[in-house]
Amino acid sequence: MDHRLSTIDIFQALIFCAGLGTRFKPWTDKHPKALAVINGKSLLQRNVEYLQEYGIKEVIVNVHHFADQIEEAVKENNSWGSHIIISDERDAVLETGGGLLHAKHLFKPGEKFITCNADILTDLDINQLLAFHEEEKPLISFAVSNRKTSRNLLFDENNRLCGWRNNTTGEEKISVPKENLIAKAYDCVAVFEYEVFNLIRFSGKFSLIDLYLDLAKTQKIMGFDHSGDRWVDVGKPESVAVAEAMFPE
Repeated sequence: MDHRLSTIDIFQALIFCAGLGTRFKPWTDKHPKALAVINGKSLLQRNVEYLQEYGIKEVIVNVHHFADQIEEAVKENNSWGSHIIISDERDAVLETGGGLLHAKHLFKPGEKFITCNADILTDLDINQLLAFHEEEKPLISFAVSNRKTSRNLLFDENNRLCGWRNNTTGEEKISVPKENLIAKAYDCVAVFEYEVFNLIRFSGKFSLIDLYLDLAKTQKIMGFDHSGDRWVDVGKPESVAVAEAMFPE
């Protein structure tokens, strides 16, 4: 089924596939986590096909851990019907923020783009996320929900990002001091304005969360609540059974 974009045309996406997958051992001792199989399809294939449902067929894939295996899978499967470009991070682990910055030259200047994580499966309606982004006009919009997690992002009553909290240690990082902040879980699907590349003050290895919190001090960063949608983090071997039950097709 092809939903097509109804609010904003987005033609490019980045799927993060470079992680070491340490929580997913023993599979990741010999394979990249992005090629772990859920009901006959790899996590990478599932995310490529998910983006295809919304007409997004130009996909950047960053690689580091067993990078050759991902390149071979892309080639053998003809990019699963999309056009996949490899962003090579073999030389260093850059995390999500560093991976995004490293891929800057592969994005079309001036055009919005979307990012997602290979090890996350969801049926979030990208059209709804894009409509929210169009209405709010922030620098970045990303999916959030009410699920339980060890770390939360903190928002004001208008869904604007203000901070972060580690629920285990109680540590907080506040970018915009406000009363009665609302805790939400970060769900790893995000829409960016290309302008973000002009505002990144980090280099090397850094996370998207670090980037969000830094940008939130001066920019409008928004959370789109999609609670109720299917969503699973296939981060550990025991998550495979959960994912297969949630995404049987």
